[in-house]
Amino acid sequence: MAQPWGYAGFQRLILVFMLNGIASAIPATPMLFFVENRLQLPQSLQSRFLGAYFLAAAVSMPLWLQCISHYGLRRSWLAGMLLAVSVFIWTLGLGAGDELAYTVVCLLSGLALGADLIVPSALLNGLLQEKVTDTARSGVFFGWWQAATKLNLALAAGLSLPLRQWLGYAAGARDAPALLALSWAYALLPCILKLMVDWALFRSAAHMQPME
Repeated sequence: MAQPWGYAGFQRLILVFMLNGIASAIPATPMLFFVENRLQLPQSLQSRFLGAYFLAAAVSMPLWLQCISHYGLRRSWLAGMLLAVSVFIWTLGLGAGDELAYTVVCLLSGLALGADLIVPSALLNGLLQEKVTDTARSGVFFGWWQAATKLNLALAAGLSLPLRQWLGYAAGARDAPALLALSWAYALLPCILKLMVDWALFRSAAHMQPME
């Protein structure tokens, strides 16, 4: 069970994967509050926003495959994360009634998600092909990978909920300080984490080059 952690490449890759996963999962928890209180839109629109997000992600995957074929896995993943930050940061400026603007943010964020869906698993597969030949042992790597995926969701909730409370937001609040705290927890925190992931991925570039 401990064998995967003996590979420095796996350690670096799963660290980047987890940080990125936490950053991506954080907005899922307060999204309902953001739509209802910050945007003051009906709760029923949440499914439409989510649909736009995941539809754009699905449509974007062939485009990311083309990008990967030209620029490699690492550069494509960096581009996807930078796109996510540059788009999602605009939610800090949204207010009541900005349904169309938020839909655009969801669509463009979904396009960025396509890179997250393709690249990490491809990098892991490249690592296994290079370092591991035993199929059974490969399963241990994927086991830890799935555990990290589940842990991302728990850590995202455990980080965003206390942060919102500490910043002064309570469910249903619509006063200016509370809404500002909600926006920071919903948009600013994941963008900061994404930039940290970009830096970590860039720093580990030399080690990931053989897997591209």
